[in-house]
Amino acid sequence: MSFEERLQNVLRLADALNEHREPMAELAVQDLRFTLKDCRREVDMAVDRLGMFKETADILGVRTPLGGPGSQVSLMLSYNGSAWVNTAIISIYLVGNRVKVKFSSRGRNVMKLTESIYRPIFGDDVTFFDGSGASCMEDSLRDPDVSAVVVFGNDENIMPYEEAFRKTGKKLVFEGPGSDPFIVFPDADLDLALADLMAAKFTYSGQTCTAPKRIFIHESIYDEFLEKFVDRVKTLRTGKPEEESTDIAPVVSDFAVRLIGDQLQEASRLGAEILIGGRIDGNLIYPAVVKNSTDEMLGMREEVFGPVAFTTSFSSTQEVVSRAKNHKYGLRAALFGGEEASAAATALTGEDYCHPVATYTFGRFGTVICNQMRTASWRGAFITKPVGGYGYSGWIWETVEGKFRIKQGPKLLSIETSVPV
Repeated sequence: MSFEERLQNVLRLADALNEHREPMAELAVQDLRFTLKDCRREVDMAVDRLGMFKETADILGVRTPLGGPGSQVSLMLSYNGSAWVNTAIISIYLVGNRVKVKFSSRGRNVMKLTESIYRPIFGDDVTFFDGSGASCMEDSLRDPDVSAVVVFGNDENIMPYEEAFRKTGKKLVFEGPGSDPFIVFPDADLDLALADLMAAKFTYSGQTCTAPKRIFIHESIYDEFLEKFVDRVKTLRTGKPEEESTDIAPVVSDFAVRLIGDQLQEASRLGAEILIGGRIDGNLIYPAVVKNSTDEMLGMREEVFGPVAFTTSFSSTQEVVSRAKNHKYGLRAALFGGEEASAAATALTGEDYCHPVATYTFGRFGTVICNQMRTASWRGAFITKPVGGYGYSGWIWETVEGKFRIKQGPKLLSIETSVPV
């Protein structure tokens, strides 16, 4: 099948997803407990992104599967995936790979609907695996037809497989957690910064790897910013995910709920102040803003996968750059302000595309934006815009000419699962 024929299938998929918008959103609410408005928005985003693949013909049309014609790539997805996963699947498919897709066990109904949409369009070129994550990984490592494994998940779960990938020579593309810094300088447009923070932090009730996790506000505007931030958080409505007015729904993961509970308790014990929210009823976490967090607190060291904003103040560019870099995750950073913000952004930015590194590289970020809304900066992600991080936020393991190596930085799944013709 030619690239043009595959592209036509992708455009057919976009139309089919649009036709299934409501059932896809409703099943995502049922399986994943994200709000109905977020799930609808995700389907719309997926349809929009699939259409953008028309812009990739010059680049992807001259590539062939990494393992040769007929080879397969395994794609293992995290639990916070419903409609957006189509972008990842198609990125791998469009360069000629067959794709085996493993949804999270939480997303079984979404997977079944997705499979029913894909089957008439893609046949056996895209298949769906219904077993456990461990069995999918083991099967992929054994199967000679599988050239690469792409995983969205937790770094601690993937690290133990390094030796297996070394032995088999297969490629791993890993996309992992983030604890993204959000930095506001005194001369920032506060309305722009607040609008981005509200959207980026509380979409999916805070359950995204790219949500701001460590919020640094310059000391001269710290109190003013927090006052405005709290006022906006007060407008968020908590409730059942299927209700159209709900902004914040219960957190999916019991583990994440326990972790956030520990983070909030420790923050209070160590002198931080919870300005609003923080109450936990079952898995429903009322959106919270924490003042005077320190870098040693759990909420600043661990990924916060829920609607809780840990904030802190800083006094200088040098200080905030140093503190932002001092972390094991390096996925994304957002900055707001003038010349100082631009200088800090430059200091945090990694290379434009993933590259070999001697070992895991900390203190750099794969995506750094300055004075831009997250929605604008993320458009085209995994299609025309490389995405990925440093440290334990993401990496590639591969064997080239008999030598094992690590790569880090932003990447395109299409490029990393293919080679030039």
